[in-house]
Amino acid sequence: ALTLVLLLLSAASVMAAPNAGDKKHYEDCLSQAGLNAPMAFATATTWIKQNGGPPAEHCAAVALVGMKRYSDGAARLDILGHARGMGDLRPQLFDQAGNAWILAGETAKAIVSFQTALALSANDPDIYADLARAQAMQNDWAAVEADLNAALALQPKRADLLVLRASARNAQNRFAEARSDVDAALKLSPANADAMMERGSIKRDSGDLKGARADFQAT
Repeated sequence: ALTLVLLLLSAASVMAAPNAGDKKHYEDCLSQAGLNAPMAFATATTWIKQNGGPPAEHCAAVALVGMKRYSDGAARLDILGHARGMGDLRPQLFDQAGNAWILAGETAKAIVSFQTALALSANDPDIYADLARAQAMQNDWAAVEADLNAALALQPKRADLLVLRASARNAQNRFAEARSDVDAALKLSPANADAMMERGSIKRDSGDLKGARADFQAT
């Protein structure tokens, strides 16, 4: 949850504010959301009543996520993504909504939000990866692999994406292809603990228990 709040805070800095005063108000509200989410929500709620517009609404959504009111935060982010005047910010807002829906345990809603983000920004490998993670929660491994194929077509030298695809292929008992992905990830990032763990899982699932133990112990 904290990771998502930090993600929202980092992405939020691009939200347009009508004037310098509103920009400062927005930045202060977001800073407060990272330290005291309930207080930030109260601040944002008051600001919304004073016609604070999208910056105030976004701060309220971030604060709700920080308060672990994930469904409420996700719903607000989706609404904000559909609001007028969001322009190029729409994909980010829907992506943030999808991650909040995941935290809420609402995987189907997360998938819809991620797919909406991709409809607006089809060249973002990170959104493909987020969608793949949501689909993995539903064990839809073919869809997971398809989305990671799309992400890797855009950024082929991403070790994290290769590890995720290895996991999807391993889940489909396609051990040779999974091993190829994880070996490629380790070539790009030799100390990658996630890749080592995934290689251990592949070895274990394919019957190499000794090799699996060595990889698990090395992480």
